[in-house]
Amino acid sequence: MNYVCAQHEQNGAAAADMYARVTRNIGLVMTTSGPGATNILTSVCTAYFDSIPLFCITGQVARFRLKKNKEIRQRGFQETDIESIFESVTKYVKLIRDPLMIRYELEKAIYFATEKRPGPVVLDIPDDLQRVEIDPTKLASFTPPKEEKTFSVEEIKKMYEMINLSKRPVILFGAGVHIAKCEDRAIAFAKKLKIPVLLTWAAKDLLSEEDELNVGVFGVCGPRYSNFAVQNSDLVIAMGIRLCQMNTGGKQNLFAPKAKKIMIDVDKEELEKFDKDTFTIDLPINADLNDIFSTSEKLFSNNIKPNFHEWTKQILIWKKKYPICPDKYYKIENEVSPYVFLNELSKVCLDDDIILADTGANVSWTGQAFKMKKNQRIFSAWNHTPMGYSVPASVGAAFATDNRVICIIGDGGLMMCLEELGTIRRHNLNVYIFLFNNKGHGIQKQTMDTWLDSQYSAVNVSSGLFFPDYKKIAEAFDIDYVFIEDHSQINSKLNEVFCKKGPVFCDVNIIEDQKIEPMLKFGAGLEDLDPKLPQDEIKENMLENLEQIKN
Repeated sequence: MNYVCAQHEQNGAAAADMYARVTRNIGLVMTTSGPGATNILTSVCTAYFDSIPLFCITGQVARFRLKKNKEIRQRGFQETDIESIFESVTKYVKLIRDPLMIRYELEKAIYFATEKRPGPVVLDIPDDLQRVEIDPTKLASFTPPKEEKTFSVEEIKKMYEMINLSKRPVILFGAGVHIAKCEDRAIAFAKKLKIPVLLTWAAKDLLSEEDELNVGVFGVCGPRYSNFAVQNSDLVIAMGIRLCQMNTGGKQNLFAPKAKKIMIDVDKEELEKFDKDTFTIDLPINADLNDIFSTSEKLFSNNIKPNFHEWTKQILIWKKKYPICPDKYYKIENEVSPYVFLNELSKVCLDDDIILADTGANVSWTGQAFKMKKNQRIFSAWNHTPMGYSVPASVGAAFATDNRVICIIGDGGLMMCLEELGTIRRHNLNVYIFLFNNKGHGIQKQTMDTWLDSQYSAVNVSSGLFFPDYKKIAEAFDIDYVFIEDHSQINSKLNEVFCKKGPVFCDVNIIEDQKIEPMLKFGAGLEDLDPKLPQDEIKENMLENLEQIKN
C-alpha cells in the first residue's frame, strides 16, 4: 500500500487527488477532526469540480459529545459539522453513528465515488466508534441500484446526419474522455471521420502536437488559430467537455455563432444548465461516452464518407500564421519568456513524463505553449485552481508512478506549499520543480492592467508582497538548486537539471511584466483576443470569407 504523511492536510488531499488521476483509481486521505477535517476542504472542492474519485475519512468527536442541534456552536472539543460543510462539494458525505453500518457506508461511499461522473466522498467517524468491537457477520452491505440506459439510437443517427450536412465541423474533447477511460475510442472516432480536434487543457495530452487532426487547445487563452477554427465552424461536437466560460468565453452567445452544437455528457445537469435565450445545444445527449462509441462503432461507423480537406487546410494556414511562440520572443534579453522556456522544455521532456502545472499565469502559459508528446500526461487542478496545488500533487504523482514528474509552479503558489518540499525530500521523489519566478502574482497583475489602469495592490513586492531567496529555501530542504537567468542558459541548464536524479529545484527568471498572450477580455468573441488584431485582419479570417470551403 502506498501512503505518505503530508505536512498539511490540504496538501495530503491534493496528493491523494493526484494519485487517483495518475492511477485512475481511488485516492484516499485520512485526517483528524475539526481543523484537520476542514483543512481538506479546498482539495475536496478540486476533486469535486474535476470529477476525481477521492475517498476522505475524517475523525469526529465521540458520539456522546456531539451537539444535539445546530443552535449550539460546539459541544465537543474540535467538534465541527462536517456533513453541512462538505455537502455541496461531495457526491456523498455521512456522519456514521451506528458501528454495524460501517461496511454499508464504506461500500456506498466507494460506489458514489466511482459511478457515472466520479467525485469525492467523505465519511466522518466519531472517536469512540473507531474503537468499537464488531462482529463482521452482522454488518449490513450496500447494493448498488441498477443503471438505466439514458440515450436512444436515434440520437446517434441524428448526430451522423448532422456531420454529413456539415462543411466545417470540429470535435471538442475535454477531461470527460479521460474520466470515461475511452481515450483510444475517442481518437479512433475522430480519425474515422477525419474531423479536426480541439482540446481543453485537461485533454491536451489526448493527441500529440504532431498529430494531423490536433488543432490544439482553445478558449479564453487561445491560441488564435484554434479559436479561429471553432469560431468558423458550422458544427461543434462536444464530448466530455462542460462548455464552461473558459471554453466559450464569458458571453456564450458569441461562441461558434454559426455552428450547430452537439453535446454529449454523462451528467444531465451539464446539458440543461445553459440560458436557452442566448445559447442552444441543438442535440444534447445524456450518455456515457463509452456507450456512444459502442453504438457508433456497431451501427454507424460506415455511414459517412468524410471530406473535410479544404477545411483542414484552412486551419493549417491559421496555425502557421499565428504561432503561440513567435520568433520575436527569442530575442528578449536578460530575462526568460515563459513561451520560449516551455517551447524548449517540451523538446527535452521524455515521452512518458508527467507534467504538472499550478494555477494562474503558469498553468495558462503551460496550457498554451507546452508541446505534448504521444504518451505524456498533463495535470492541474483545472476548475478550482488553488494556488500551491502542483507541489503536493507531485507527491501523489511520484507515488503513483516511476515516471519523472515535471512540476511547474509560480513564486506566489510556492509560498502556499513550501512545507511539502520536506515531503519530497523525505521520500527522495523523482520530481523536478520549475519555479516560474516573475516576482509577483502575474495573472492578478494582468487583471489590474486590464480593468484597473495598473493600480496594483498586493501583486508584487512594491505593492505589498514579500518573497524569500529561493536558493536558500532549496538549500534548507537539501534539494539541488539550478538558476536560469536568460535564454542563452536554457538548454545548458535544462541539461544540468535532467542529468540529476530528482528532486531538483530550478528557479527560472521569468519576465516580470509578461502577460498571458493572447487572452480574451470579457465581452468579446473568441476570435477577438487581446492584444487586439486589426479589425480588418479579424474579418479576413471570419465566416464571410470562408464560405467557399465545401465538402
